[in-house]
Amino acid sequence: MNVKAEAKDSRFDFLKWLIVAALVIAGVVGNQYFSAEPILYRVLALLVVAALAGVIALQTSKGQSFWVLAKEARVEIRKVVWPTRQETTQTTLIVVAVVLVMALLLWGLDSLLGWLVSLIVG
Repeated sequence: MNVKAEAKDSRFDFLKWLIVAALVIAGVVGNQYFSAEPILYRVLALLVVAALAGVIALQTSKGQSFWVLAKEARVEIRKVVWPTRQETTQTTLIVVAVVLVMALLLWGLDSLLGWLVSLIVG
């Protein structure tokens, strides 16, 4: 994008964000206003309004930046080497064991300190 086109787009961004805000407010107010209607119709209407607001928000410069970030994040997630089931199980068991040991240590320390304080006070 050249500078003039970018400036022109950012000039209308405020208007687009106002439209998005108006759609969100209309969805909330409409949901309250039509509370007597079946929930299915209200949910479908809210989904349509949310989709429309999302499409308009993606037309702004911030929305386009977000879309690029989301696509790049998806590429990075594909590069992750996820642990196997066995590694996950072993790590979970280690965490549980450490938590139990720490709980016992803190319980013992609390009991000891409580006993010492009761000797001093009592």
